[in-house]
Amino acid sequence: MNNRGTAKNKFNTRADEGVLLKLRLHQFLSKCGEFSSKSDVKQAIWDGDITVNDSIIKNIAYEFNPAKRSVKYRGKELFLPTSDVYFLLNKPPGCICSRLNSQELELNKTSIYEIFRNAVEPAVYESLVTVGRLDEETTGLLLVTTDGKLVHSVTDPHKKIKKTYRVETEQPITDTQIDSIRNGVNVSVVEYGSLEEFQTRPAIIDLEGPSCALLTIDEGKKRQIRRMFTTLGNHVNHLHRVATEGLVLEEYALEYGQYCTITREDINRALFS
Repeated sequence: MNNRGTAKNKFNTRADEGVLLKLRLHQFLSKCGEFSSKSDVKQAIWDGDITVNDSIIKNIAYEFNPAKRSVKYRGKELFLPTSDVYFLLNKPPGCICSRLNSQELELNKTSIYEIFRNAVEPAVYESLVTVGRLDEETTGLLLVTTDGKLVHSVTDPHKKIKKTYRVETEQPITDTQIDSIRNGVNVSVVEYGSLEEFQTRPAIIDLEGPSCALLTIDEGKKRQIRRMFTTLGNHVNHLHRVATEGLVLEEYALEYGQYCTITREDINRALFS
């Protein structure tokens, strides 16, 4: 895949020795880029997979100075980046937004992280995390960064960050479906033998064609849009994220699989102003 831009920011292997900064263990692990979720961080600690100066630590709230202590995960030493990088990716179809586990490797799954593997420094690559997730076949705007604080700010449900998608459906979108989406959908679907039920918040929807609409939501439940349409008796053929708040993908002229660098200031202006 061709990339319009890559970042070669140099990361040191240690935090600045002149900065005396104490972090809780779970904060350090979330920041270092080894884990894809907070639950994975907690589980690694509880399982005894984390050592600090070669001593197993099972206390999530353990505080220490990363500049003076060595942290390892199953014997692999972990480091904090000295500065954060930000990428805007046009996510291609057929990619998952997590690092591949053994089962996914056996299934020949592809991860969006492979796009960056040979394009950035190894320490940057290891620290990258996605700002939220798009499911495997969903395409479009995806922020990828080493900045855990940004991830929390954007994905915090209380912030109600708006995401806009182009939705292409199997059948024409009816007035009844539009009204339901604008008022909130009582989602009820059975997946993998389990019943999933939840109420969505009112959303903004505008038709672009009989079976195509722009849909804006301010929440991000798992496979929410696909489940909304399934509940309403329609099927999503293609889902593409075109914008997050004022950050609009088409303004960057990126093809699928391409990305560019973006500044935290640009993100702040687009998402939080």
